[in-house]
Amino acid sequence: MGMRYAPVFFLLGILSLIAPVQAQVFTRDMQVEPLIASAGDPVRGRVIVASRQTGLCLLCHSGPFPEERFQGNLAPDLAMSAAKLTAGQLRARIVDPSRFDPKTIMPAYYKTENLKRVAPKFAGQTILSAQEIEDVVAFLVSLNQQNVQ
Repeated sequence: MGMRYAPVFFLLGILSLIAPVQAQVFTRDMQVEPLIASAGDPVRGRVIVASRQTGLCLLCHSGPFPEERFQGNLAPDLAMSAAKLTAGQLRARIVDPSRFDPKTIMPAYYKTENLKRVAPKFAGQTILSAQEIEDVVAFLVSLNQQNVQ
């Protein structure tokens, strides 16, 4: 009888290791609470934002990246956005920008449901992890702090 249930317990053990997407708690126009307990790293966040494989932010946005020759002009400059928004507001817009503009072309980086045109192998996955979202938020907030100095 015990051997019959071994595969089930094994599968449950594997599933418990996979971090589920946390429930999002929005207050007005921001997500106040960080997605994870550990603080974001602005250096890692800059790498994600500038990456043509991970964040893809520079396809639409421009920013303080003198080493990047081609930057987008379809969306606001990242430094300008960071200057206008709090960490919670930035986080909410990265997690699910459609909450603010249902017609946006910006992808929801931390959402798994009600998405359109998602390849089957990516269904149920977020574009960025919770840590990566917090890293990007930390980077964007650091842009605002650099503007103050």
